Amino acid sequence: MDEIAVVEQALRRADPHMLLSVVDEALRTYYGARRAELRLADYGLRSLQLVGSSADAVQPLSIHSSPQGRVFGSQEPYITRTADSVEAHLPVTVRGDRLGVLTVTMPAEQDLPPLLPDLLHLCEALGHEILVAERDTDLYVLARRAARLTLAAEMQWQLLPGRSCSRPEFSLGAHLEPAYAIFGDNYDWSASDDHLTLTVTNGMGEGIEAALLTNLAINALRNARRAGLGLADQATLADQAVYAQYRGSAHVSVLLLRFDFTTGEVEAVDAGSPRLWRLRDRTVEPVAFDAQLPLGMFEDTVYATEHFTVRPGDRLLFGSDGVYDASSPEGESYGDKALARALTSTRLLPPAQVPGAVLRRLAEYHGDTPLEDDALVVCLDWRGREQPSENAHP
Repeated sequence: MDEIAVVEQALRRADPHMLLSVVDEALRTYYGARRAELRLADYGLRSLQLVGSSADAVQPLSIHSSPQGRVFGSQEPYITRTADSVEAHLPVTVRGDRLGVLTVTMPAEQDLPPLLPDLLHLCEALGHEILVAERDTDLYVLARRAARLTLAAEMQWQLLPGRSCSRPEFSLGAHLEPAYAIFGDNYDWSASDDHLTLTVTNGMGEGIEAALLTNLAINALRNARRAGLGLADQATLADQAVYAQYRGSAHVSVLLLRFDFTTGEVEAVDAGSPRLWRLRDRTVEPVAFDAQLPLGMFEDTVYATEHFTVRPGDRLLFGSDGVYDASSPEGESYGDKALARALTSTRLLPPAQVPGAVLRRLAEYHGDTPLEDDALVVCLDWRGREQPSENAHP
Protein backbone atom coordinates (compact mmCIF):
# COMPACT_ATOMS: atom_id res chain seq x y z
CA MET A 1 0.00 0.00 0.00
CA ASP A 2 2.96 2.36 0.57
CA GLU A 3 3.86 1.87 -3.08
CA ILE A 4 0.35 2.84 -4.13
CA ALA A 5 0.59 6.07 -2.12
CA VAL A 6 3.81 6.89 -3.96
CA VAL A 7 2.15 6.23 -7.32
CA GLU A 8 -0.84 8.38 -6.39
CA GLN A 9 1.47 11.26 -5.61
CA ALA A 10 3.33 10.73 -8.89
CA LEU A 11 0.03 10.76 -10.81
CA ARG A 12 -0.97 14.07 -9.23
CA ARG A 13 2.34 15.62 -10.25
CA ALA A 14 2.49 14.15 -13.77
CA ASP A 15 1.77 16.04 -16.97
CA PRO A 16 -1.83 15.33 -18.05
CA HIS A 17 -0.81 13.25 -21.07
CA MET A 18 1.70 11.16 -19.06
CA LEU A 19 -0.63 9.39 -16.62
CA LEU A 20 -0.39 5.98 -18.28
CA SER A 21 3.41 6.26 -18.43
CA VAL A 22 3.49 6.85 -14.67
CA VAL A 23 1.31 3.79 -14.06
CA ASP A 24 3.31 1.64 -16.48
CA GLU A 25 6.60 2.56 -14.83
CA ALA A 26 5.25 1.94 -11.34
CA LEU A 27 3.86 -1.47 -12.30
CA ARG A 28 7.21 -2.47 -13.77
CA THR A 29 9.13 -1.21 -10.74
CA TYR A 30 6.97 -2.55 -7.92
CA TYR A 31 5.30 -5.61 -9.45
CA GLY A 32 7.57 -6.75 -12.27
CA ALA A 33 4.94 -6.05 -14.92
CA ARG A 34 5.89 -6.22 -18.58
CA ARG A 35 3.44 -3.58 -19.78
CA ALA A 36 0.17 -1.82 -19.06
CA GLU A 37 -2.53 -0.87 -21.58
CA LEU A 38 -5.43 1.47 -20.96
CA ARG A 39 -8.58 1.28 -23.04
CA LEU A 40 -11.49 3.69 -22.72
CA ALA A 41 -15.10 3.05 -23.72
CA ASP A 42 -16.17 4.80 -26.91
CA TYR A 43 -19.14 7.16 -27.01
CA GLY A 44 -21.40 4.47 -28.42
CA LEU A 45 -20.47 1.98 -25.66
CA ARG A 46 -19.60 -0.59 -28.33
CA SER A 47 -15.80 -0.72 -28.21
CA LEU A 48 -12.80 -0.17 -25.96
CA GLN A 49 -10.26 2.15 -27.56
CA LEU A 50 -6.54 2.04 -26.79
CA VAL A 51 -4.94 5.12 -25.20
CA GLY A 52 -1.41 5.95 -26.33
CA SER A 53 0.87 6.62 -29.24
CA SER A 54 0.14 3.29 -30.95
CA ALA A 55 -3.64 3.59 -30.64
CA ASP A 56 -4.21 4.26 -34.35
CA ALA A 57 -2.45 1.02 -35.31
CA VAL A 58 -4.40 -1.19 -32.87
CA GLN A 59 -7.90 -2.49 -33.45
CA PRO A 60 -10.51 -1.58 -30.82
CA LEU A 61 -11.93 -4.38 -28.69
CA SER A 62 -15.62 -5.17 -28.46
CA ILE A 63 -17.33 -4.29 -25.20
CA HIS A 64 -19.59 -7.31 -25.70
CA SER A 65 -17.13 -10.05 -26.70
CA SER A 66 -13.66 -9.58 -25.20
CA PRO A 67 -12.03 -10.18 -21.79
CA GLN A 68 -11.74 -6.42 -21.34
CA GLY A 69 -15.39 -6.00 -22.28
CA ARG A 70 -16.34 -8.62 -19.71
CA VAL A 71 -14.57 -6.54 -17.05
CA PHE A 72 -16.21 -3.33 -18.23
CA GLY A 73 -19.63 -4.93 -17.89
CA SER A 74 -19.14 -6.83 -14.63
CA GLN A 75 -16.85 -4.28 -12.95
CA GLU A 76 -14.89 -7.23 -11.57
CA PRO A 77 -11.23 -8.05 -12.33
CA TYR A 78 -10.59 -10.92 -14.73
CA ILE A 79 -7.37 -12.89 -15.25
CA THR A 80 -6.28 -14.53 -18.52
CA ARG A 81 -3.18 -16.66 -19.12
CA THR A 82 -0.94 -17.62 -22.01
CA ALA A 83 2.10 -19.90 -22.08
CA ASP A 84 4.51 -17.16 -21.01
CA SER A 85 2.38 -14.45 -19.38
CA VAL A 86 -0.61 -13.66 -17.22
CA GLU A 87 -2.88 -10.65 -17.69
CA ALA A 88 -5.04 -8.84 -15.16
CA HIS A 89 -7.91 -6.89 -16.71
CA LEU A 90 -9.13 -4.25 -14.24
CA PRO A 91 -12.05 -1.76 -14.29
CA VAL A 92 -11.22 1.95 -14.30
CA THR A 93 -14.23 3.57 -12.66
CA VAL A 94 -14.80 6.80 -10.73
CA ARG A 95 -17.81 7.09 -8.40
CA GLY A 96 -19.74 4.65 -10.54
CA ASP A 97 -18.79 6.28 -13.87
CA ARG A 98 -17.27 3.53 -16.00
CA LEU A 99 -14.34 4.91 -17.97
CA GLY A 100 -12.56 1.84 -19.28
CA VAL A 101 -10.22 -1.06 -18.50
CA LEU A 102 -6.53 -1.30 -17.56
CA THR A 103 -4.75 -4.48 -18.68
CA VAL A 104 -1.55 -5.39 -16.83
CA THR A 105 0.70 -8.10 -18.34
CA MET A 106 3.06 -9.99 -16.02
CA PRO A 107 5.31 -13.08 -16.24
CA ALA A 108 3.43 -16.38 -16.15
CA GLU A 109 4.84 -17.32 -12.74
CA GLN A 110 3.42 -14.20 -11.04
CA ASP A 111 0.73 -14.94 -8.45
CA LEU A 112 -1.80 -12.25 -9.38
CA PRO A 113 -4.78 -12.67 -7.01
CA PRO A 114 -2.95 -11.28 -3.92
CA LEU A 115 -2.05 -8.18 -5.93
CA LEU A 116 -5.58 -7.38 -7.10
CA PRO A 117 -6.57 -5.08 -4.17
CA ASP A 118 -3.53 -2.87 -4.81
CA LEU A 119 -4.09 -2.90 -8.56
CA LEU A 120 -7.75 -1.94 -8.17
CA HIS A 121 -6.75 0.90 -5.86
CA LEU A 122 -4.30 2.06 -8.52
CA CYS A 123 -7.02 1.96 -11.19
CA GLU A 124 -9.28 4.12 -9.05
CA ALA A 125 -6.49 6.68 -8.62
CA LEU A 126 -5.83 6.62 -12.36
CA GLY A 127 -9.50 7.21 -13.13
CA HIS A 128 -9.68 10.25 -10.86
CA GLU A 129 -6.60 11.75 -12.48
CA ILE A 130 -7.95 11.15 -15.99
CA LEU A 131 -11.03 13.21 -15.20
CA VAL A 132 -8.85 16.04 -13.89
CA ALA A 133 -6.39 15.77 -16.80
CA GLU A 134 -9.16 16.10 -19.41
CA ARG A 135 -9.28 19.82 -18.65
CA ASP A 136 -5.78 20.20 -20.12
CA THR A 137 -5.35 17.52 -22.80
CA ASP A 138 -7.44 15.94 -25.55
CA LEU A 139 -5.65 12.57 -25.26
CA TYR A 140 -8.38 10.76 -23.32
CA VAL A 141 -11.28 12.43 -25.14
CA LEU A 142 -9.81 11.43 -28.50
CA ALA A 143 -9.32 7.85 -27.30
CA ARG A 144 -13.08 7.52 -26.79
CA ARG A 145 -13.85 8.18 -30.46
CA ALA A 146 -14.47 5.28 -32.80
CA ALA A 147 -15.61 7.84 -35.39
CA ARG A 148 -15.75 11.59 -35.76
CA LEU A 149 -18.39 13.44 -33.75
CA THR A 150 -20.66 15.96 -35.39
CA LEU A 151 -20.32 19.46 -33.95
CA ALA A 152 -23.74 19.14 -32.32
CA ALA A 153 -22.73 15.85 -30.67
CA GLU A 154 -19.45 17.41 -29.51
CA MET A 155 -21.41 20.13 -27.73
CA GLN A 156 -23.85 17.68 -26.17
CA TRP A 157 -21.24 15.24 -24.83
CA GLN A 158 -19.23 18.09 -23.30
CA LEU A 159 -22.38 19.20 -21.50
CA LEU A 160 -23.04 15.87 -19.76
CA PRO A 161 -22.06 15.13 -16.13
CA GLY A 162 -20.96 11.55 -17.00
CA ARG A 163 -22.55 8.33 -18.21
CA SER A 164 -23.16 6.75 -14.81
CA CYS A 165 -23.00 7.60 -11.13
CA SER A 166 -23.30 5.60 -7.91
CA ARG A 167 -23.84 6.46 -4.26
CA PRO A 168 -25.18 4.43 -1.35
CA GLU A 169 -28.64 5.90 -1.96
CA PHE A 170 -28.87 5.36 -5.74
CA SER A 171 -27.20 4.23 -8.95
CA LEU A 172 -27.67 5.98 -12.30
CA GLY A 173 -26.85 5.15 -15.90
CA ALA A 174 -27.64 7.00 -19.12
CA HIS A 175 -26.99 6.75 -22.85
CA LEU A 176 -27.67 8.74 -26.02
CA GLU A 177 -28.11 7.54 -29.59
CA PRO A 178 -26.98 8.15 -32.25
CA ALA A 179 -23.91 8.63 -30.07
CA TYR A 180 -21.81 10.35 -32.73
CA ALA A 181 -24.58 12.53 -34.16
CA ILE A 182 -26.87 13.39 -31.22
CA PHE A 183 -28.31 16.90 -31.30
CA GLY A 184 -31.26 17.70 -29.00
CA ASP A 185 -31.54 15.16 -26.17
CA ASN A 186 -29.60 15.56 -22.94
CA TYR A 187 -29.59 14.77 -19.23
CA ASP A 188 -28.09 16.25 -16.09
CA TRP A 189 -27.80 15.30 -12.44
CA SER A 190 -26.42 16.65 -9.20
CA ALA A 191 -26.34 15.02 -5.76
CA SER A 192 -25.97 16.82 -2.43
CA ASP A 193 -25.94 15.55 1.14
CA ASP A 194 -29.70 15.03 1.26
CA HIS A 195 -31.11 14.94 -2.27
CA LEU A 196 -30.59 14.15 -5.94
CA THR A 197 -31.72 16.45 -8.75
CA LEU A 198 -32.21 14.80 -12.14
CA THR A 199 -33.08 16.50 -15.44
CA VAL A 200 -34.07 14.80 -18.70
CA THR A 201 -34.19 17.19 -21.66
CA ASN A 202 -35.34 17.16 -25.28
CA GLY A 203 -34.63 20.29 -27.33
CA MET A 204 -36.60 20.79 -30.53
CA GLY A 205 -34.97 21.00 -33.93
CA GLU A 206 -31.95 19.36 -35.49
CA GLY A 207 -28.19 19.71 -35.67
CA ILE A 208 -26.36 22.68 -34.23
CA GLU A 209 -29.55 24.68 -33.59
CA ALA A 210 -30.91 21.94 -31.31
CA ALA A 211 -27.57 21.66 -29.51
CA LEU A 212 -27.41 25.42 -28.90
CA LEU A 213 -30.97 25.42 -27.59
CA THR A 214 -30.31 22.53 -25.22
CA ASN A 215 -27.07 24.10 -24.00
CA LEU A 216 -28.93 27.28 -23.09
CA ALA A 217 -31.67 25.38 -21.24
CA ILE A 218 -29.30 23.09 -19.30
CA ASN A 219 -27.08 25.96 -18.19
CA ALA A 220 -30.09 28.06 -17.20
CA LEU A 221 -31.39 25.16 -15.08
CA ARG A 222 -27.95 24.71 -13.48
CA ASN A 223 -27.72 28.42 -12.77
CA ALA A 224 -31.08 28.38 -11.04
CA ARG A 225 -30.30 25.19 -9.10
CA ARG A 226 -26.95 26.56 -7.92
CA ALA A 227 -28.68 29.75 -6.79
CA GLY A 228 -30.71 27.60 -4.38
CA LEU A 229 -34.06 27.97 -6.15
CA GLY A 230 -36.79 25.38 -5.80
CA LEU A 231 -37.72 23.04 -8.62
CA ALA A 232 -40.62 25.11 -9.98
CA ASP A 233 -38.52 28.27 -9.90
CA GLN A 234 -35.71 26.48 -11.72
CA ALA A 235 -38.14 25.69 -14.51
CA THR A 236 -39.42 29.27 -14.51
CA LEU A 237 -35.94 30.80 -14.78
CA ALA A 238 -34.95 28.45 -17.60
CA ASP A 239 -38.26 29.15 -19.35
CA GLN A 240 -37.55 32.88 -19.21
CA ALA A 241 -34.01 32.41 -20.53
CA VAL A 242 -35.16 30.33 -23.51
CA TYR A 243 -38.06 32.66 -24.31
CA ALA A 244 -35.82 35.75 -24.11
CA GLN A 245 -33.50 34.22 -26.70
CA TYR A 246 -36.02 32.62 -29.08
CA ARG A 247 -39.28 34.54 -28.41
CA GLY A 248 -41.33 31.35 -28.67
CA SER A 249 -39.89 30.12 -31.98
CA ALA A 250 -38.04 27.27 -30.19
CA HIS A 251 -38.70 25.42 -26.96
CA VAL A 252 -37.27 22.67 -24.76
CA SER A 253 -39.14 19.75 -23.24
CA VAL A 254 -37.88 18.79 -19.82
CA LEU A 255 -38.69 16.50 -16.91
CA LEU A 256 -37.28 17.85 -13.63
CA LEU A 257 -37.10 15.67 -10.50
CA ARG A 258 -35.75 16.12 -6.98
CA PHE A 259 -35.37 12.97 -4.79
CA ASP A 260 -35.14 13.13 -1.01
CA PHE A 261 -32.64 10.50 0.20
CA THR A 262 -34.31 9.90 3.56
CA THR A 263 -38.02 9.89 2.75
CA GLY A 264 -37.99 8.86 -0.92
CA GLU A 265 -40.35 11.75 -1.69
CA VAL A 266 -39.93 13.09 -5.21
CA GLU A 267 -40.82 16.55 -6.49
CA ALA A 268 -41.45 16.67 -10.22
CA VAL A 269 -42.07 19.26 -12.91
CA ASP A 270 -43.21 17.79 -16.23
CA ALA A 271 -42.67 20.40 -18.93
CA GLY A 272 -42.83 18.44 -22.15
CA SER A 273 -42.11 15.10 -23.72
CA PRO A 274 -39.65 13.01 -21.60
CA ARG A 275 -41.53 10.21 -19.82
CA LEU A 276 -41.02 7.93 -16.83
CA TRP A 277 -41.67 4.23 -16.18
CA ARG A 278 -41.29 2.42 -12.85
CA LEU A 279 -40.31 -1.21 -12.29
CA ARG A 280 -41.52 -2.32 -8.86
CA ASP A 281 -41.86 -5.96 -7.79
CA ARG A 282 -41.44 -7.08 -11.43
CA THR A 283 -44.35 -4.88 -12.53
CA VAL A 284 -43.75 -2.04 -15.01
CA GLU A 285 -46.08 0.92 -15.08
CA PRO A 286 -45.83 4.48 -16.43
CA VAL A 287 -45.69 7.33 -13.93
CA ALA A 288 -47.95 10.05 -15.30
CA PHE A 289 -47.86 13.76 -14.50
CA ASP A 290 -49.96 16.77 -15.37
CA ALA A 291 -48.43 18.06 -18.59
CA GLN A 292 -47.12 21.62 -18.45
CA LEU A 293 -45.78 23.81 -21.23
CA PRO A 294 -42.23 23.23 -22.54
CA LEU A 295 -39.61 25.78 -21.58
CA GLY A 296 -39.63 28.91 -23.74
CA MET A 297 -42.91 28.30 -25.55
CA PHE A 298 -44.71 31.33 -24.03
CA GLU A 299 -43.70 34.29 -21.91
CA ASP A 300 -44.08 34.16 -18.10
CA THR A 301 -45.22 30.55 -17.83
CA VAL A 302 -45.87 29.49 -14.24
CA TYR A 303 -44.81 25.95 -13.25
CA ALA A 304 -46.09 23.78 -10.42
CA THR A 305 -44.54 20.75 -8.73
CA GLU A 306 -46.15 17.35 -8.26
CA HIS A 307 -45.15 14.63 -5.83
CA PHE A 308 -44.75 10.87 -5.72
CA THR A 309 -42.67 8.46 -3.62
CA VAL A 310 -40.02 5.92 -4.53
CA ARG A 311 -39.27 2.85 -2.44
CA PRO A 312 -35.97 1.01 -1.94
CA GLY A 313 -35.71 -1.49 -4.79
CA ASP A 314 -37.59 0.66 -7.32
CA ARG A 315 -36.06 1.03 -10.78
CA LEU A 316 -37.04 4.12 -12.80
CA LEU A 317 -36.54 4.44 -16.54
CA PHE A 318 -36.70 7.78 -18.33
CA GLY A 319 -37.02 8.00 -22.09
CA SER A 320 -37.23 10.73 -24.71
CA ASP A 321 -39.86 10.74 -27.44
CA GLY A 322 -37.26 9.27 -29.79
CA VAL A 323 -37.53 6.11 -27.67
CA TYR A 324 -41.19 5.63 -26.86
CA ASP A 325 -42.53 7.05 -30.15
CA ALA A 326 -40.22 4.93 -32.35
CA SER A 327 -42.35 2.47 -34.28
CA SER A 328 -41.95 -1.10 -35.49
CA PRO A 329 -42.33 -1.98 -39.17
CA GLU A 330 -45.95 -2.81 -38.30
CA GLY A 331 -46.48 0.71 -36.89
CA GLU A 332 -46.66 -0.08 -33.16
CA SER A 333 -44.86 2.41 -30.91
CA TYR A 334 -42.00 1.09 -28.78
CA GLY A 335 -43.54 2.67 -25.70
CA ASP A 336 -46.81 0.75 -26.04
CA LYS A 337 -45.56 -2.67 -24.86
CA ALA A 338 -42.00 -3.33 -26.00
CA LEU A 339 -40.41 -0.80 -23.65
CA ALA A 340 -41.97 -2.51 -20.62
CA ARG A 341 -40.71 -5.88 -21.87
CA ALA A 342 -37.22 -4.44 -22.33
CA LEU A 343 -37.24 -2.99 -18.81
CA THR A 344 -38.37 -6.30 -17.32
CA SER A 345 -35.84 -8.37 -19.27
CA THR A 346 -32.96 -6.14 -18.14
CA ARG A 347 -33.92 -6.09 -14.46
CA LEU A 348 -30.81 -8.06 -13.43
CA LEU A 349 -28.41 -5.68 -15.19
CA PRO A 350 -26.88 -2.76 -13.28
CA PRO A 351 -28.29 0.68 -14.19
CA ALA A 352 -25.15 1.62 -16.13
CA GLN A 353 -25.87 -1.19 -18.61
CA VAL A 354 -29.64 -0.85 -18.89
CA PRO A 355 -29.84 2.21 -21.21
CA GLY A 356 -27.57 0.62 -23.81
CA ALA A 357 -29.49 -2.66 -23.62
CA VAL A 358 -32.85 -0.90 -23.99
CA LEU A 359 -31.57 1.09 -26.98
CA ARG A 360 -30.21 -2.06 -28.65
CA ARG A 361 -33.63 -3.64 -28.29
CA LEU A 362 -35.13 -0.45 -29.71
CA ALA A 363 -32.88 -0.73 -32.79
CA GLU A 364 -33.99 -4.34 -33.31
CA TYR A 365 -37.64 -3.37 -32.80
CA HIS A 366 -37.42 -0.47 -35.23
CA GLY A 367 -35.99 -2.59 -38.03
CA ASP A 368 -33.53 -1.75 -40.76
CA THR A 369 -34.37 1.94 -41.18
CA PRO A 370 -32.45 4.48 -39.03
CA LEU A 371 -34.24 6.13 -36.13
CA GLU A 372 -35.88 9.41 -37.10
CA ASP A 373 -35.04 11.18 -33.83
CA ASP A 374 -32.53 11.25 -30.99
CA ALA A 375 -33.00 8.51 -28.42
CA LEU A 376 -32.18 9.03 -24.74
CA VAL A 377 -32.58 6.54 -21.89
CA VAL A 378 -31.75 7.14 -18.21
CA CYS A 379 -32.03 4.38 -15.59
CA LEU A 380 -32.16 5.00 -11.83
CA ASP A 381 -32.04 2.33 -9.12
CA TRP A 382 -33.27 3.68 -5.80
CA ARG A 383 -31.98 2.40 -2.46
CA GLY A 384 -32.64 5.45 -0.30
CA ARG A 385 -31.27 6.17 3.13
CA GLU A 386 -32.40 4.53 6.33
CA GLN A 387 -34.32 6.95 8.51
CA PRO A 388 -32.82 7.52 11.98
CA SER A 389 -34.55 5.71 14.81
CA GLU A 390 -36.78 7.83 17.02
CA ASN A 391 -35.09 6.28 20.04
CA ALA A 392 -31.54 6.94 18.81
CA HIS A 393 -29.39 8.98 21.17
CA PRO A 394 -27.59 12.07 19.86
